[in-house]
Amino acid sequence: MKKGRWSLQSIIIIFVCVVVTVSLLITDLLISNRVAEGTNESQVEKAKNVALMISHSPLVIDAMSGKRDEKDIQQFANEIRVATNVEFVVVMDMRGIRKSHPDSNKVGKRFMGGDEGPVLKGKEHVSFARGTLGPSLRYFTPIFEKGGKQVGAVAVGISLNSVEKAVNKSRTGIYIGTLVGIVIGVIGAVLLARYIKRILLGLEPFAIARLLEERSAMLQSVREGIVAVDQESRITLVNRAALKLFQKAGLSQEPIGRDVEEYLPATRLSKVLKTGRAELDEEQNLNGLSILVNRVPVVVGNNTVGAIATFRDKTEMQILAEQLTGVRIYADALRAQTHEFMNKLHVILGMVRMGYYDKLAEYINDIVKHRKTEIGFITKKIQDPVLAGFLIGKLSYARESGVELSVSCNHPLPPPDDSHLTHELITTLGNLIDNAVEAVADCSIKKIDVEFDYGDDILTIEVKDTGIGMSEAMQNKIVQKGFSTKGENRGLGLYLVSQAIEKWEGELIIASKPKKGTIFSLYIPYKAEGEIG
Repeated sequence: MKKGRWSLQSIIIIFVCVVVTVSLLITDLLISNRVAEGTNESQVEKAKNVALMISHSPLVIDAMSGKRDEKDIQQFANEIRVATNVEFVVVMDMRGIRKSHPDSNKVGKRFMGGDEGPVLKGKEHVSFARGTLGPSLRYFTPIFEKGGKQVGAVAVGISLNSVEKAVNKSRTGIYIGTLVGIVIGVIGAVLLARYIKRILLGLEPFAIARLLEERSAMLQSVREGIVAVDQESRITLVNRAALKLFQKAGLSQEPIGRDVEEYLPATRLSKVLKTGRAELDEEQNLNGLSILVNRVPVVVGNNTVGAIATFRDKTEMQILAEQLTGVRIYADALRAQTHEFMNKLHVILGMVRMGYYDKLAEYINDIVKHRKTEIGFITKKIQDPVLAGFLIGKLSYARESGVELSVSCNHPLPPPDDSHLTHELITTLGNLIDNAVEAVADCSIKKIDVEFDYGDDILTIEVKDTGIGMSEAMQNKIVQKGFSTKGENRGLGLYLVSQAIEKWEGELIIASKPKKGTIFSLYIPYKAEGEIG
């Protein structure tokens, strides 16, 4: 975590604690006031009930009417006071003279507080005043005899300290609940923070933001087009390279959020989502634009949550492949020629040292004549200098491998109208000749014939060898991608040959029998340079 930045866990804990604390404090304030009001009301109601009970007591009414001894009021009032747990019960006559009091010495004296006036006029009321027993809540109610004449009044008091204690007792429960709520809130905040942290793989928000920026920069900087879809096959991501290819293919609508099968009908990403299997190096036609695509599922845990396709314009890939293939072939040809001439120089050096000058002259004349004849024939018949140079290099390569390679051409072969065809021919012939050299390596007769025939805008090429041959079953598999009898990571050469023939709209015929050799026959539409189609 960078200095000065709080962690997500700290932010969540602080935020939840503040929210819970503020909420509980506001709740406490509202409830406490309500509880205080309710407690006061309950104490008033209590005092009222006691006062009404005494004012309607026959004993009190008779004593205040002179029909009974007034001293009975003191005993009765004290019994009620103790039973109801009130501060005092005072019965007074119409002059305010006490007939009962918790302190018997104050019986017969005038009521203290100055708030008894309304009750002596027949009105019930509540007041808060200080008397001989301190501040208290007082409820006053008049006493009427049976004829309706008021003969006195009752005052029931509850100490304000008792009221305060009752309110505080109620508030204590609220405070305890508030504290418990805060503790639970803190624990919940910690657990929530840890859970979110685990979901985010331990990353802080600023780290996630930085990774998102880096991811976006990387996706937009790569030259390959990238398209990602979710579980519902809806496009969630498209980089700039993909948008350029879409525009090149005539797809100008915004792809984000659209169903991939509607936007790119031949993409097969929905199939990858269902099967969970990757599809690598597949060719796809995008509104006439040929692209090479890799499709892989996105798996989290054991669930496929999406799929990604990366792709490039096949034309660009072909140009790169042709350049690389041409460089490799030219390098192989130069290496073979260098090795061949080094061997001949060693022979010449040996003959010089031994003094065989006559034999040396014959040897050199044979080399020059053979070389002149070979090069002259090829350059005369094969008028494309690149293809001619390639064949001369292959002749040297075959001699170095101990194989007799012959090239024949009945009619001169002009350069093609499309220079790309030359590179593709070099790749195709290179694969066929290399395979033929390997096929005759362990045979007693090591011979390969390459024949060219051109006419009526059709180029026919036959590559014959005296190798081990192939069964019919193997002939059906030999052009499949990845199939090879030479080990792993092979099986691309003849696959590329078949793909090239298919692209040219030509034909490839394989004729072979075990131990009888193999013939590859190629029929390719070929328009010569300068021809008007």
